[in-house]
Amino acid sequence: MYFKNSYLKLYQGDLNRVLSKIKTNTIDMIFADPPYFLSSDGITCKSGKMKSVNKANWDKTRTLHEKHKFNKRWIRKCKRVLKDNGTIFISGTYHNIYSIGMALEENGFVILNNIVWKKTNPPPNLSCRYFTHSTETILWAKKSKNVKHTFNYSEMKKLNNNKQMKDFWDIPTNIYQSSCINKKEKKHGSFPTQKPLALIERLVLSASNSGDIILDPFNGSGTTGVASVKNGRKYIGIDKEEEYLNLTLKRLKDYGV
Repeated sequence: MYFKNSYLKLYQGDLNRVLSKIKTNTIDMIFADPPYFLSSDGITCKSGKMKSVNKANWDKTRTLHEKHKFNKRWIRKCKRVLKDNGTIFISGTYHNIYSIGMALEENGFVILNNIVWKKTNPPPNLSCRYFTHSTETILWAKKSKNVKHTFNYSEMKKLNNNKQMKDFWDIPTNIYQSSCINKKEKKHGSFPTQKPLALIERLVLSASNSGDIILDPFNGSGTTGVASVKNGRKYIGIDKEEEYLNLTLKRLKDYGV
């Protein structure tokens, strides 16, 4: 245990080992942003400059077999800790999302939605040999087909000008800057694959209720923790890196932790 209070638990260590210690059927909702395995020594464009695509060792490119074995294992362990009426959101790109979808079904999950998040300011395609990558996919799945899952339909409709919320989410450019991340969200430090707070807040509000326990097995900068605590949920985050857990605590202090 790295940090603990009445509504926050942070664990430092291997996610599979930590997940094995969490009690069965205790988690209401999971959001996971696993490695996309993009760090292949290539190049990309960031802030108008050519940069390496390498992020960290945890993102190093793996073989198809290695990727799928990794995904299938952690998803299986997530299913054990998830309540029967619980759901899981998993974010990805074409680099890993097809393995994720297969691993979900192989572990008995029922996929509910294929949400497309449109990025407002994606990096340009330097090679000019394919379309610019401007979206990410978020798969939403429930643990059991025979149990009713939480979906706050009315709240989502209210957030969408009293219209049904679609599965295509366009984050407005007048809210986000610097590749869809508000600068205030990085004031305590940066994380290479950080997601916008409003994106994760929408997921948390859609599939959980006040007092529920939210788990993120790939804690990173703690955006899921911020979205959870800010909206009256309890949070469990797991990460190998002390640096990222420290960043999470700094961010959560802004919300009274």
